Amino acid sequence: MVKIIIDNRERNFELIEFLEDYGVELEFSQLPVGDFILSKRVCVERKTIEDFENSVMNNRLFEQVERLSKSFERPFLLIEEKENYEHKLKPNSIIGAIIKCYLDFKVQVIFSKSSEESAYILKTIAQKEQEEKQNEPRIVGAKKAYSEEEWQLLVLESLPEVGPKIARNLLKKFKSIRGIANASVEELMQVEKIGKEKAKRIYEIINREWKSSE
Repeated sequence: MVKIIIDNRERNFELIEFLEDYGVELEFSQLPVGDFILSKRVCVERKTIEDFENSVMNNRLFEQVERLSKSFERPFLLIEEKENYEHKLKPNSIIGAIIKCYLDFKVQVIFSKSSEESAYILKTIAQKEQEEKQNEPRIVGAKKAYSEEEWQLLVLESLPEVGPKIARNLLKKFKSIRGIANASVEELMQVEKIGKEKAKRIYEIINREWKSSE
């Protein structure tokens, strides 16, 4: 049976259901990099076209693919297109970002038209890798003991539009995660690379009252 390890923060439940329909064995774990591990050497970062364009504009994309490239021999970026989507970037900017991913980081880019097509792509690559190369997926660096400082950075990087650089800038400014949680929108805006909209988004995520969907 084909096996895929999925980051437990992956929220495309439709894609996950399609993988189950294909008979794929799924394991969920918090992955240090990427969203889907298909073999010892293959890991896939999945983005919607909107996420992709946003990450190009805030430069987070290249931080992510660099980490992916350093962790796996065959890294992939899977971009899910959306019907009637109004692009924020010009075609030349999108093409330039894709070329940079490949030339600078050796990350191959694949496009899909739907969650179902994404699931088929993931299943097919995993099947080919595991049957021909006989290597099951494993989490790279899973046994690494993170320092307290690294855990602080990982917690902050889980916030929307917060990459390694912004996470460090936040900690330099507020000294602790508690300090960041207590900060106002205006105080967050004093941090380098954080504008008004990003500050409001961070503030809302931290302070929003949690409501169970169950």
